[in-house]
Amino acid sequence: MFDRITPVPDAGAAGAPATTSRRAFGRSLGLSAAGLAVAGCSTPEPPADPAAAETAVDQGLVPAQDAASQAALTPDAALTLLADGNARFVAGTPARRDYSDQIRATAGAQYPFAVVLGCIDSRVPIETVFDQGIGDIFAARVAGNIVNTELLGSMEFACRLAGSKLVVVLGHTSCGAVKGSISSARLGNLTQLVQKIEPAVEAIEGERDADNDGYVDAVAEENVRMVIAEIRRDSPVLATMEQDGEIHIVGGMYDVSSGAVRFI
Repeated sequence: MFDRITPVPDAGAAGAPATTSRRAFGRSLGLSAAGLAVAGCSTPEPPADPAAAETAVDQGLVPAQDAASQAALTPDAALTLLADGNARFVAGTPARRDYSDQIRATAGAQYPFAVVLGCIDSRVPIETVFDQGIGDIFAARVAGNIVNTELLGSMEFACRLAGSKLVVVLGHTSCGAVKGSISSARLGNLTQLVQKIEPAVEAIEGERDADNDGYVDAVAEENVRMVIAEIRRDSPVLATMEQDGEIHIVGGMYDVSSGAVRFI
């Protein structure tokens, strides 16, 4: 994995042609103002055909993220890209991509703009609900979107070494892991996992009832907040990057009945 990372240049390395391509593509796709500036439409490097990426843009296709488009991002703009992508997902108007082209463009290096820690729930496929393509985001998934040493290391890799500008902890409604914690489920290694969610259960007032949707979702959201606090506490690397304005660490809740993400 590490040999696929290419050092990320400064934002000033992006040239005028890349900016022009991003604007042209943004107009054709109808992205928001913030999304226009960071749509990731600069030419993949090194292109076999210099006109290939521009042709893809003219056809309304989203090229893969590259070093210049990643470097041009701010943490706020990265969050906007995810919000815009989710809006397209909910509206049923996903961006058009040539996945074969994106595979070729990312074979030598990757430049994801965000890392998302989500649940393994089959109803919450991270790249899909944010309408992102190959090479756009790092997606880590574990039941209950909990965090541990290995996941912290993965997020540090994503941000410090691979240039991602955003960490998102994504919970969701009707979470089975949260219900298991509320019910004090005990089953093999699952026992330890659901116990990590119990502090969120204890923090939410009300009857401890896994059949109460409102209570379950409140616990799930509190769990997201606690995981964010844990990331800041246990990863000095990420905490320092956030303090220096290099990244944002935010939470989100995905609604399994609507497909919408609400950032918190």
